[in-house]
Order: sequence, then structure tokens, then C-alpha cells
Amino acid sequence: MYLGIDCGTQGTKALVLDPVGGRVLGQGSAPHDLLSGDGGRREQDPAQWVEALCLATAQALAEAGVDGQQVRGVGVSGQQHGLVLLDRHGQVLRPAKLWCDTESSAQNQRLLDHLGGTQGSLDRLGVAIAPGYTVSKLLWTLEEHPEVFRQIARILLPHDYLNFWLTGRACSEYGDASGTGYFNVRQRQWDLQMLRDIDPAGRLQQALPTLIEPRQAVGTLLPDVARRLGLNPQARVSSGGGDNMMGAIGTGNIQPGVVTMSLGSSGTVYAFSDQPRVSVEPEVATFCSSTGGWLPLICTMNLTNVTRAVRDLFALSLEAFNRQVEMAPIGAEGVLMLPFLNGERVPALPHATGSLLGLTPGNLTAANLCRAAVEGTTFGLRYGLDLLRSAGLSSQSIRLIGGGARSAAWRQMVADIMNTDITCPREAEAAALGAAIQAAWCDNVAELPALCERCVHLEDSLAARPVPAHVQAYEQVYLQYRHHIRALG
Repeated sequence: MYLGIDCGTQGTKALVLDPVGGRVLGQGSAPHDLLSGDGGRREQDPAQWVEALCLATAQALAEAGVDGQQVRGVGVSGQQHGLVLLDRHGQVLRPAKLWCDTESSAQNQRLLDHLGGTQGSLDRLGVAIAPGYTVSKLLWTLEEHPEVFRQIARILLPHDYLNFWLTGRACSEYGDASGTGYFNVRQRQWDLQMLRDIDPAGRLQQALPTLIEPRQAVGTLLPDVARRLGLNPQARVSSGGGDNMMGAIGTGNIQPGVVTMSLGSSGTVYAFSDQPRVSVEPEVATFCSSTGGWLPLICTMNLTNVTRAVRDLFALSLEAFNRQVEMAPIGAEGVLMLPFLNGERVPALPHATGSLLGLTPGNLTAANLCRAAVEGTTFGLRYGLDLLRSAGLSSQSIRLIGGGARSAAWRQMVADIMNTDITCPREAEAAALGAAIQAAWCDNVAELPALCERCVHLEDSLAARPVPAHVQAYEQVYLQYRHHIRALG
């Protein structure tokens, strides 16, 4: 048996996988709190991730009816870009700044200017650093918390930190490292000069984790950790990866031709590539995959956070919100939402704020506002998919995951706006599943394609196909969205 862990923004999920039978036997989850503040601060306490991991693991084992001693491997997926700083004793120095934190936007711009702008960043790193990437958080820490900076002994990403807690080893793999802003995705190695430019004394480069290959194990569980989790102390912890990289494995997106779209706190679209084809579009991040290739990706910073805000505004349950969405027509009777509550990465509008356009006395209804929230966030994904398509990506069908994929109305909307067939994996927790599959691969249960074939199942009842009349209607609304985006640029 193999345990997959996914540490996301809203909580931690765990599942127990039988890779031979290709079945998920049990699942568990535990929530996280978000520390928010003025200026775009979005942080979390890593101790809460550990507690959530323990709770979710216990639930998954109990639901599976599996003795933890039967677990042979553990894989960890984590939210990308977060910064976890440890002192020389391995203690966390301050709350982790998350992917959605934009407090270091000014530092990011200065670093981007230092690299020669977006083209200079693409030439040097293979990605254009953006607000939310890890590197600007390091410069922010130096400038805002110099006493913390002086104590840095380890720089870890969220999934790296959980692997460190599990094994005592500080390692990172290429996929998650790709989103730091101090990693060269073409050469698959740290850009040490980038860190020396921030800290000429060299403290940062000395604090980097060891880079390992995707199929390498970080190590086995620490004895105390194994006892606390009730797991086999010989269980191997795989390299793990970022949530998008593990979501790719969990949807069978490990070879060219498959596209994954995630409707979560953020929205992502990505596809496997066997070559580092760096796009000329800076909003496309040509990250490495956690399977030995690359994973060209776009990420929007506003998705279910927006729909949740509208739900809270009207005190609606998820079911009631979905009913409101279905009551309104395509285009929400002229109401258009630009849903940039956290600024935005795709389109590249880091300083934008959310806005509602086209309001009249006749269309100001809860149903129209609910639908406008879903349409506006989905248009951002269409904008990103257009960028990927222009870079040569083929998207005959999309594998849809994330919380939003559970909504029939949203699935149909994605099919219509993207003009592409939609399928959904049976297992909704694709990142946790991908982490468990990677752990089995690392333990040599089978080769990765065979494991994905065995463990990733598509659910025919959750499929959606574009309706030509809907496609045409949405195209007109999307053109209005693009018009307003250009005005903001």
C-alpha cells in the first residue's frame, strides 16, 4: 500500500492506494487556516501542515481498514512557490509565504528588472519570474526581516518541508524547484548567481536543498515520525513534487497529447512535453515535470476564492450557489466580472482589482452575479489555454480536476468556453493520487505508464461536450472580456 499526501492552500488530503489493484482504498482530510493581511500578505504556519498531515493520514488509514505497517511508500504533493525558512536546528523561522502572497511584488519587479525584464528572465531561467514566485520572498525577507534572514540555514518549498519533517533530509526535485525563480528549467539546476545577487555572502546558496531525480527516494521515515503516524518505519518517501506536477501524474498526463485543467483555489492548465520548449509568452511557465520531462503551464490566481467570496456574500451553500448559476443565462444578462481579487498572473495584471461591469437595474440579481463569477474566472483559463495553443499545444480533450469540476454547470461551461471535450478522472484528489502513484514508481512496483494505466480512471458520467450554440454565445462574451483586459494592460 502507498500513501499520497497533498498539502494545499485550504487543507491537506491523504489517500491510501493499492497500485496492484489500481484502487483508492481510503481518504482523509484536514483544513488549514490562512493568515491574511494588508499589502497582499497570504501566509500559513507549517506546523499546521504537519498536524493536518497526521489527521488526514489517520482518517485515510481508518477508512481503508489498512494497518499502517503495510504502507511501503509515501509521496507528498505541495502547493508551489511557498517559502519555508528554517534555522540551523531545523526550526521554522516565520510563517510560510504562499503562492498567492503578493506582498513581495515590488521586490519581484526589481529582480525582473535586474534580469533584463521578461525576455532576460526567459533567456536565463527559461521562465519569467512573477509575483508569487519564491525568489522575491527571499529579497522581501532580507529587507523586511533582516534578523530572520541572518538565521536562515535551510530554504524549502512546502512539499520539501514535509519531506524534511518525514525523513530529516532537505531535498528538492526539478518540478517544484522550477517555480522558485532561482532554477534553470533547461539545465535542471539551481541558478546560484541569482541567489548571490540577493546575498553576496552566500548564505542563501548554502541553504539550498539537494536536488534529486523524480524517481529517487528522499529517504525512509524517521522513527519518531513513523510512530506518530502509525506507519512502517521502512516506508520510503519519494521525491514528491508541486501540486500541479503531482496532478499531472494523477490524471495520466505523462506524455504529449493530454491536457489537465484544475479548478481549485488557483486555476491551472498544463500539458506534458518531452522537450524544454520555452514559450515566447512570458505568462506560460515551462516548468519541469516530476516525471523526467517538462510541463508547460499557466496559472490564474483567482478561481474558487472568487466563487467562495460570492457564496459568502449571499450566504449560499455550494448547492444553492450552483442553482443560482444555472438560473442565469450565458453572459449573465450583460454582467461581466473581472475577478482579480488577488491581482492576477494570467492575464499578467498583478496590481489589478476585481470589478463588475455592465450592471443595470434589470440585471442586478444574485443569479447573474453568481454566474458572472464563474464565467469570469473561466475566461481567465481560456486566456491561458489560448496562450498554450499558440505555443503549439494540442487540446482535443481536457481532463478536469479540482473542486469546481464537481459542478455539472461549471463542467459544461468549461467545455463550451474552451470548445473542447471534457473528461473527469474518477478520483477527484488527483494530486494526492499522483503522489501515491509516484511513491509506487519510486519503489519499483511498475513503470510509470503502467501505473497510470492501472490507477487513473476516467468517469464517463462526468464528461461534457461543447454545444455549438453555447460556444458561439460564449465567444461574444469572451471577446468583451478580452477588450476589457486590454484596457487594463
